[in-house]
Amino acid sequence: MSKQMINKKDSVPFVQKMAFGSGHLALNLLPGALGFFMFFLLTAFGMDPLLAGILGGLPRIYDAISDPVMGFISDNTQSRFGRRRPYIFAGAILSGIFFILLWQLDPAASQNYNFWYFLIFSLLFLTANTIYATPLVGLGYEMTSDYNERTRLMSFANSAGQIAWMIVPWFWVIIADKSIYADQADGVHEMSVIVGIICAGLGILPAIFCRGIDTSHIENRKNVSLRSVGSIFKDLFDGIKEVFKNQPFVKVCGATFLVFNGFQIVAAFSFYIIVFSMYNGNYGAAGTWPAWFSTITAVLTAFLVIPIVSWMANKWGKRKAFIVSTAISIVGYVLKWWGFDTDLNNRFNATRLGQWMNDAVAAVFNFINPFLESVGMSWFSIDTSQGSPWLIFFPIPLIAFGLGGLFTLMMSMTADVCDLDELKNGMPRKEGTFGAVYWWMVKLGQGLALILGGVVLKLVGFDQNAATQTVETMNQLRIADILIPSLTAGLAIVVMWKYSLSEDRAREIKHQLIERRGEL
Repeated sequence: MSKQMINKKDSVPFVQKMAFGSGHLALNLLPGALGFFMFFLLTAFGMDPLLAGILGGLPRIYDAISDPVMGFISDNTQSRFGRRRPYIFAGAILSGIFFILLWQLDPAASQNYNFWYFLIFSLLFLTANTIYATPLVGLGYEMTSDYNERTRLMSFANSAGQIAWMIVPWFWVIIADKSIYADQADGVHEMSVIVGIICAGLGILPAIFCRGIDTSHIENRKNVSLRSVGSIFKDLFDGIKEVFKNQPFVKVCGATFLVFNGFQIVAAFSFYIIVFSMYNGNYGAAGTWPAWFSTITAVLTAFLVIPIVSWMANKWGKRKAFIVSTAISIVGYVLKWWGFDTDLNNRFNATRLGQWMNDAVAAVFNFINPFLESVGMSWFSIDTSQGSPWLIFFPIPLIAFGLGGLFTLMMSMTADVCDLDELKNGMPRKEGTFGAVYWWMVKLGQGLALILGGVVLKLVGFDQNAATQTVETMNQLRIADILIPSLTAGLAIVVMWKYSLSEDRAREIKHQLIERRGEL
């Protein structure tokens, strides 16, 4: 891989990287909190499971439609503050406000009232979040035109975003803990206020500190106004058709769809396996292990895997880095068979290393438990008295290469694809449209994955009303937990095998665009 010095104008200052990362922390924290809070629609507010499913799925359809529209509007906006930043600033504040209002449901109100209240405020929240998220993604694509600096920027942003996934698994633990909130509805009300305020504060930082592309040379922008609604949708449709003619982008979308949604189909299975296979349906004995599994995954993804993937991309190129990181994740998925085996974990606990780990963790929490209790965080402890499933953590560093490599590399590749589109189709640049279509594919697949996950649980014979599950059911679930993401990851490698936008080609396109624009 060529060693080229980065131009000063292509280098993103650390302050801007920090601000962009803060924006991505808010971008992940809001949907993460929304997903975990949805559990309490049933338990705290008495929503019928069918209606709760409608409330989870129906707004996603609207969200998928609104993203490309916002991308088109953002691409064609003209303002003294740039194409993206005014929307990011307003969208962050509105997202925080509507997230808070969304969860101020009244547990004493009728189910019909709460259904319509939640549906209306879901649509308002998702509108605000689209106003924020789509321009933020587009801004990231245009903050630098350097091939490797794009990867470094996306690595920083995705590491920051992973902090959200270290936090959100504990919302369920905190709100459900009666020593903290006697009533779950009160917990949801209060936690939503905290999340909304934090996200609004973090979300406005990219609008204040980050700088996008110089828009003075951008030509052929469409007039965005209420009078031009009809032409906007025609131009939007034409732009989306151009986007899907871009073969490298189609490969990026296809690989993302496979890797991410293969993971999403089985995402909840680890919780079921820990509780029902390893602890025989005893939630109390399982304790905080499911939350720790999610948190440790996010920690290793942010601080170990993403930096390694970024290094690989700079060393070998983005295509090869994706293939290697995805192959590593398949090895991690396979190792889950042994990591989630109860007998192996019991034997490991009997070894000197296992005993030392139990004693060390017990000693740490015995030391800090008085402090945790004094600040109301006793729920954070780990109970090692009933045996500890330490082996569940061993596949995590390898599994984390899947999603850790995916979004770091694919978002960087999408920025390269925007240059190719400008070269072929001219102005205006369509970072917003590309970003919106990319995330539309992700959301579409995520909705499909939620359905397929339920289908798999049904096929293996999982009984939601049973306190325990049969050995056959859990073994089949464990096989599905390994086989599904491994197969989809393997198919993604096939899709990206002949990805054509190499570093040399990306740099060639960049120089051609500089000459065309008349830039120095």
